[in-house]
Amino acid sequence: MAQDDLSDDDIRLLLTASRRIALVGASAKPERPSHGVMRFLLGRGYDVVPVNPGLAGQMLHGRRVVGRLAEIEGPVDLVDIFRRSAEAGRVVDEAIAIGAKAVWLQLGVIDPAARDRARAAGLVAVMDRCPAIEIARLGL
Repeated sequence: MAQDDLSDDDIRLLLTASRRIALVGASAKPERPSHGVMRFLLGRGYDVVPVNPGLAGQMLHGRRVVGRLAEIEGPVDLVDIFRRSAEAGRVVDEAIAIGAKAVWLQLGVIDPAARDRARAAGLVAVMDRCPAIEIARLGL
């Protein structure tokens, strides 16, 4: 497993300090992990902005979907990335460009170079983990 090197305290701090999450790769299909994770995060009180160019303008879990990170108005604390590893770097670069505070590459999304770019730009970067799993595991 290629999990990142962040401690439980680091993860706890990130998840408790973050309120607004952009979820890239949001899906309207209930069987997709991004669908369930978005519902879970909303249920935990996070302000989640779904991002998916194919669903832009539609509603997902009561939230309007945007096509790309640059379309989000206002600050973003965390960008949760549900994309293939090969596409994660582009999303990380967009997250840096919009001034996000952190990026989170989901389980199986592994791009050490993108993680390192995010950290070099001052963002917290998590790789190969799921915030829903971590919230439950840490009892948040």
